[in-house]
Amino acid sequence: MTAEERRNLHAFRDYVTKILDPTYILSYMAPWFKEDEVQYIQAEKNNKGVMEAATLFLKFLLKLQEEGWFRGFLDALHHAGYSGLYEAIESWDFHKIEKLEEHRSLLRRLQPEFKTRINPNDILPELSECLINQECEEIRQVCSNKGPMAGAEKMVECLLRSDKENWPKYLKLALEKEESNFSELWIIEKGAKEETKELEDEETETSEVQIFYKEEPECQNLSQNSCPPSEASCTQSPIKPRNYQLELARPALEGKNIIICAPTGCGKTFVALLICEHHLQKFPRGQKGKIVFFANQLPVYEQQKSVFLKYFERHGYKIAGISGATVENISVDQIVENNDIIILTPQILVNSLKNGTIPSLSVFTLMIFDECHNTSKLHPYNVIMFHYLDQKLGGSSDPLPQVIGLTASVGVGDAKNTTEATEYVCKLCASLDTSVVATVKDNLEELEEIVYKPQKFFRKVKSRTTNRFKCIISELMKETESLAKSIFGELGTISLENLSQIQNRNFGTQKYEQWIVAVQKKCAVLHLPDKDKESRICTALFLYTSHLRKFNDALLINEHARTKDALDYLKDFFSNVRSAGFDEIEQDLTRRFEEKLQELESISMDPSNENPKLKDLCFILQEEYHLNPETRTILFVKTRALVDALKKWIEENSKLSFLKPDILTGRGKTNQNIGMTLPAQKCVLDAFRASGDKKILIATSVADEGIDIAQCNLVILYEYVGNVIKMIQTRGRGRARGSKCFLLTSNDDVIEKEKINIYKEKMMNDSILSLQAWDETVFKKKIHQIQIHEKFIRDSQGKPQPALDKKNKKLLCRKCKAFACHTADIRVIEECHYTVVGDAFKECFVTKAHPRPKSVGIFEKKAKVFCARQNCSHDWGIQVKYKTFEIPIIKIESFVVEDIATGEQRLYAKWRDFHFEKLPFDPAEMSK
Repeated sequence: MTAEERRNLHAFRDYVTKILDPTYILSYMAPWFKEDEVQYIQAEKNNKGVMEAATLFLKFLLKLQEEGWFRGFLDALHHAGYSGLYEAIESWDFHKIEKLEEHRSLLRRLQPEFKTRINPNDILPELSECLINQECEEIRQVCSNKGPMAGAEKMVECLLRSDKENWPKYLKLALEKEESNFSELWIIEKGAKEETKELEDEETETSEVQIFYKEEPECQNLSQNSCPPSEASCTQSPIKPRNYQLELARPALEGKNIIICAPTGCGKTFVALLICEHHLQKFPRGQKGKIVFFANQLPVYEQQKSVFLKYFERHGYKIAGISGATVENISVDQIVENNDIIILTPQILVNSLKNGTIPSLSVFTLMIFDECHNTSKLHPYNVIMFHYLDQKLGGSSDPLPQVIGLTASVGVGDAKNTTEATEYVCKLCASLDTSVVATVKDNLEELEEIVYKPQKFFRKVKSRTTNRFKCIISELMKETESLAKSIFGELGTISLENLSQIQNRNFGTQKYEQWIVAVQKKCAVLHLPDKDKESRICTALFLYTSHLRKFNDALLINEHARTKDALDYLKDFFSNVRSAGFDEIEQDLTRRFEEKLQELESISMDPSNENPKLKDLCFILQEEYHLNPETRTILFVKTRALVDALKKWIEENSKLSFLKPDILTGRGKTNQNIGMTLPAQKCVLDAFRASGDKKILIATSVADEGIDIAQCNLVILYEYVGNVIKMIQTRGRGRARGSKCFLLTSNDDVIEKEKINIYKEKMMNDSILSLQAWDETVFKKKIHQIQIHEKFIRDSQGKPQPALDKKNKKLLCRKCKAFACHTADIRVIEECHYTVVGDAFKECFVTKAHPRPKSVGIFEKKAKVFCARQNCSHDWGIQVKYKTFEIPIIKIESFVVEDIATGEQRLYAKWRDFHFEKLPFDPAEMSK
């Protein structure tokens, strides 16, 4: 049992207490539990209930120090029949259990009907697989001793604790088999799919996803009570709003469409609750309001759903939520129809409007957009508002919902002066059809007592005066570029230099990274009449450019961290190269690197080569923790590689190791860096918030929007700068009184950019003040003109659907150009996973056991799939078990698509960008 596993079990304890009846596993835990502890747990269940007993059980469990208790706990879950909980804890992935929450909520609401309509004995045989054996026996005993209504109540209690992902379907089947009229209420139809639904797996397409983790969620801002939400629930007696919160809400309470722009941590969520409560109460008898609250990301969705449930269920209102993680088994239109408040991720509504499940926005009376500054371009927020504005400007007589936007910063875009900034804010208001930007003006003193703005410090730090590591790696890069140029010499018409427009590409810069990526893409689609020559040249260029990219990464790490970390990064890369294809080119490049390795090792261990930037960072951390040992820090950096490097540096630095750093990165895969899963991200944040043990969190941009940790009082931006919205949000991560925000950089341009952001923040505030001084009629007229102009542009551009290309095309290995398959052989599973049918494809790839086999959604990962050509071994995807079939799931970015007739070749980053005829997977086809 590692400290991390103990911490994870503590972080995910709520899942365990909601599911586990500890008395079912106590006999298996006898080697670790004392007799009196067993009796206490039994008594707790008898006197207070199952959840209280499970809480006590976990308290005893987490105190155990004996070897093997964690494995014993997992084995006990397995033997007792808690297969879902066992799987979730073993992988620390509670996604399947989270998906059941909608069904639990529905069953709780239907419990009175269930008790009066259902005889448990009739359906228990069909549900036995979803329940623990002892639960089935207890249900039978209750039916026998107290009658079917009491038995039905016991069955509901057991189903609400079930960890089996299929219990809602089994229940529906059992009800239909018995022809129960209750089945009409138990609706688990398939809803609209979220277009972005993809297998959350490091081998498939993922994109950098921001995790928003609001202060759970701003409960301590809802009352004078400063204790955590778990102790000071939002469900307590009504909370008195502060004056500044009433000021922010006032225009919305008058029925106006508004944007509420107020600092992080001031309680915007509570303002939204006030607006919703007033909105629902204003309707006369016989009429009802219907509110939709949009949360841009899944963690925000989960938190806001929780706070709305706690606040409104005591008033008798019905609240439900739908996200991409839960939409498959839910009827969207039924959820919207049957509830007063619906919490949604916005793509759900975009899809539902597109396919007609929701006919128009007129079904709602109020729409609230969290983080509304995202309402631009083709963001789902803006797509929803396109429907709204088309209805408004199209002369429809159907009523439109009131619109509320929430944000800490509206931003100013590329504005260079207050006039342009005002125009930018007007466009955002036009997009949201709002005529008021509400800020705190009359109650600023009260706001400043609640929300503390951290002091901002700029620290110009020195870079190394001599950099022998960079000199050696730069020489290796020059040699590698020369080798690549010699390949282009065979082509004659094309050169390495004219493949990209990017100029001044110095080694060890982001610009060089951009250049090499552009060159890689061009090299991948080189088309030659001689296919063997094409394969040889493309393979060589793939290898040379891949090595150049890794060398550049190492220089970036060396620039900002230790030489040791940069060298370790390269050693890991060359170790992976050796274990893959390792052809002549790779052998040559490895030999060149290893010839320099001893010298590089010597440089990395030389104390005089220490990075002065790290000395400065160390000084700041030591000084701040000396002044306040309880300091909590978030350290923002640009890349995941730098996150890992700085974590190692802190852990191995005797002056800083007491900080016990943790890391937070995105979910997407970049190069060979695998992102953090959503449960892992949540676990890290929970641990950082709850424990004083972890004193510093090292994070990428994934954390710069939405993490509000009241205890955090130090924010360090390490060579990190974004736009004005990011600046306000990163600064707002430190919210404790006395907070500080440091920007550390060796680059004058970075400091200049941050100063520009400060200027832009002032421009933004000035432009808002300017707009607030406008006559509202004039403002509305201005907004209307922008809306008409933007609609004209949208309509004139039209919405052309991409033409479907029905021609059969080839997929070639992106690295070696070996033939893989034809598009005619590709089949689509669940609209987003792609496999290849036919025996011919099996000869084109080889498999290796997956390093992390596990079940993910509908698939069970078994192996990784690689190009079968000798010395290639390019990663093509994964081998999975799907139903009864073992099939490959391929990723389009691993291939080049070639037109059979013209020989033209193209690259695609996403399957959705490739508009070929996509045939659905048919199991019958596999059995032929």
